[in-house]
Amino acid sequence: MSIQPTADIALIGLAVMGQNLILNMNDHGFVVCAYNRTVSKVDDFLNNEAKGTNVIGAHSIEEMCAKLKRPRKVMLMVKAGSAVDAFIDSLLPFLEKGDIIIDGGNSHFPDSQARYERLKEAGILFIGAGVSGGEEGARYGPSIMPGGNSEAWPHVKPIFQAISAKAPDGQACCDWVGEGGSGHYVKMVHNGIEYGDMQLISECYHLMKETLGLTPQQMSEVFTKWNTGVLDSYLIEITSGILSFKNENNESLIELIRDAAGQKGTGKWTSISALDEGIPVTLVAESVFARCLSALKDERVRASSVLAGPKPAVNSTELQSKIDDLEQSLYASKIISYAQGFMLMRDASRSNNWNLNFGSIALMWRGGCIIRSAFLGDIKNAFDKNPNLENLLFDDFFKNATTKAQSGWRNTIVSCVTNGIPTPAMSTALSFYDGYRTAKLPANMIQAQRDYFGAHTYELESNPGTWVHTNWTGTGGDVSSSSYNV
Repeated sequence: MSIQPTADIALIGLAVMGQNLILNMNDHGFVVCAYNRTVSKVDDFLNNEAKGTNVIGAHSIEEMCAKLKRPRKVMLMVKAGSAVDAFIDSLLPFLEKGDIIIDGGNSHFPDSQARYERLKEAGILFIGAGVSGGEEGARYGPSIMPGGNSEAWPHVKPIFQAISAKAPDGQACCDWVGEGGSGHYVKMVHNGIEYGDMQLISECYHLMKETLGLTPQQMSEVFTKWNTGVLDSYLIEITSGILSFKNENNESLIELIRDAAGQKGTGKWTSISALDEGIPVTLVAESVFARCLSALKDERVRASSVLAGPKPAVNSTELQSKIDDLEQSLYASKIISYAQGFMLMRDASRSNNWNLNFGSIALMWRGGCIIRSAFLGDIKNAFDKNPNLENLLFDDFFKNATTKAQSGWRNTIVSCVTNGIPTPAMSTALSFYDGYRTAKLPANMIQAQRDYFGAHTYELESNPGTWVHTNWTGTGGDVSSSSYNV
């Protein structure tokens, strides 16, 4: 008995993200076929969360594919890694040329690139789609970053743009990113910037507590105010809520949470890619290292009793002025983080021939995702004015913003150093800014040292591109080694 194709798309993986995306698609008029490796979960879902909807189920891959309209569209919401490849292998016998496989998990972009190439040879259209926004975003509107085989985009665009979050101007927070593994690359950079935003906010919390003597409730009020200005964003909003939250004993919950943070890898992936590309994405890297340092909890406790350093002094004089300085420091540091992230994507786009649209990426991040903020509208405007913008810091808006923030930014960092408060993300942001605006850095000394001990040669200012070697000691000889400039 033949099965009549009725489903617009199938989704494999009925964890919370998968279930919520299915319900989101259903809300927007699409018929979804649900499947899970543990097939009992399909019936549980249909009888509970999806009861009364148009969602249909399948108890085998073959049945699921038979229920799909052509071209078949199958979205995977499963754990990144081998599970994705296993499902692709199980799908292929029941698909035909022109059908579409979408990986909506948190896959590493080289894996997506490899799957794109492999499936292209088989005639199957692959999309690696970064999905951000957590379970609430999945249910009511995530940010979606699809990349892969562009032939697939017209077929999934109506679904993805319908279910995605909408920016304040009504535009969908989803657009085509580019070929190959670009979708998951952009999602990776998004997550790296998320690491940076979270670290910067935690540093503000630390400073307010240790040097300004603010209570969690007072800090919550500061973040609430900040959320009405240039820092308006999801992470600032939830930080205010976290700081005001009290447990059943009327205790501030934030003060009871162990100060040891883990990391799942996307921040590390961003930092490794930055090193591979030779792009100084210092703020994300420092944010990853800060989490690694936090994880050394027992060592830090021992070190706190034996290593000397200044004890933070609470000084509440000119309190509002110091809070204003901190706001400017956070804002300027955030600008640097995004500038570095877009520098990395620009370089990766060039080296992989992805032709990324940076204005569209900023738009995709304006709603639904964890780093959503009003700030991203300014980034979109910058790239709308100049699609070939070399660096956000060259845009008049961001140039003026960092200039305005200078005094407060530097005052905050000075206070951190004086009081022994670690602010790796804020400090590296300012250091990058000062390095980027310095026409002549001391790398000439590094080049001379390399040539002195290893005959690696150097360039002269008067003749860039020509590498020369000096016999510095008179005994080293005139034969040079290989040249390197990274």
